[in-house]
Amino acid sequence: MRAVPVINDSPTRRFYGAKDIDRIPQFQAMSTEERDTMKAVAAVLPFRVNQYVLDSLIDWSAVPKDPTYQLTVPQPGMLASEDFERVFALVRGRASEAEVKAAAKEIQARMNPHPAGQQTLNVPKLQGDALPGIQHKYRETVLFFPTPGQTCFAYCTYCFRWAQFIGENEFKIAARETTELVEYLKKHPEVTNVLITGGDPMIMKTKLLRRYIEPLLGPGLEHLEAIRIGTKSTVFWPHRFVSDNDSDDMMRLFGEVRAAGKHLALMSHYSHPREMEPAPALAAVKRIQDAGAVIRSQSPLIRHVNDDANVWAQMWREQIRHGVVPYYMFIARDTGPKNYFEVPLGEASTIYNDAIRQVSGLARTVRGPSMSATPGKVLVEDVLEVGGEKVFALKLIQARAPSAVGHLFFAKYDKEASWLDELEPALMPWPDNIKS
Repeated sequence: MRAVPVINDSPTRRFYGAKDIDRIPQFQAMSTEERDTMKAVAAVLPFRVNQYVLDSLIDWSAVPKDPTYQLTVPQPGMLASEDFERVFALVRGRASEAEVKAAAKEIQARMNPHPAGQQTLNVPKLQGDALPGIQHKYRETVLFFPTPGQTCFAYCTYCFRWAQFIGENEFKIAARETTELVEYLKKHPEVTNVLITGGDPMIMKTKLLRRYIEPLLGPGLEHLEAIRIGTKSTVFWPHRFVSDNDSDDMMRLFGEVRAAGKHLALMSHYSHPREMEPAPALAAVKRIQDAGAVIRSQSPLIRHVNDDANVWAQMWREQIRHGVVPYYMFIARDTGPKNYFEVPLGEASTIYNDAIRQVSGLARTVRGPSMSATPGKVLVEDVLEVGGEKVFALKLIQARAPSAVGHLFFAKYDKEASWLDELEPALMPWPDNIKS
């Protein structure tokens, strides 16, 4: 592992949440009504941002249309108009915290807090008991949610795991220890990789993250080929890898994973080309790579943020330039403020194809647009005309039922449809394992 010079200008980890909206420096120039609007939305959907994002990623001359502003700051369109007006009236009337929370909880319950069977179909069992904080949807991959990693350096407003962050225990997926995870993995040799996710596991100090990773390197888990870490820290807090006081320890931990013969991948959420412009972001990428890890990039296609083929092409080219592997373009999941961010499937297909034509084969590793639906990851291959009928060509590129992987099927074209359950079969019936 080559030593990389440390940038010693790391700012203080200064976080702001819903209760801090009035004191965020950049918000203080806004009107009381504008801040109350943010508070109303933030009462329902989680809000958290840090000073680095505010100072380095948002172009304040372009607000409110700036993509990072849309990505991190509550917008009124994220709630249905009647829901927004209800909560806004409570906020403006200075209602009690309990009144606002009661209204918010009712709205949250209607926003599909756990899509695609997260709390029902994906929960594995060990000796008949459900394992909290573990998900096993696809045969080869287990997801693990360490309790201390169930927050982030900043929250993405579209995040399909928003329910993890609103303080409602019945919505949370989290595990404190790895004992049951290791025991489960030893009984399931078909599992080849573990994805440590959240939240953002990189929010943890290295000594704490080490407690969750080291057990995966021990005997009896030789079938485990790879450890993945889902993170947005390379964007929202690149100092984590460069100049935090335990960043060197983190690099050593990454090196130990590689020395143990495991592939280590950071599944980093890059949503816009601007996110790789700051010097700390590029320094973080270099240090991670020099420690032996691979960075793979993934993001949903998000209205108001990156719904432009040129934006994606530019982002992929920059990633290739710096050794980041383009991996997924997702469709925004059917949860939370989906109506604000969704892009119809036909438009998504056009954006993907227009973007992929602008890049070399090195960037064509990216798969998309893909829906992480109940049966698996459904790829929108293309929009075709077959026998005079316009259809979506769809393909399962990952599936709950392994035999369904690679299955091609067709749906009637619907220019408004943005999710699998809005589509109807075309040309032939769908197999039983294709359900939304």
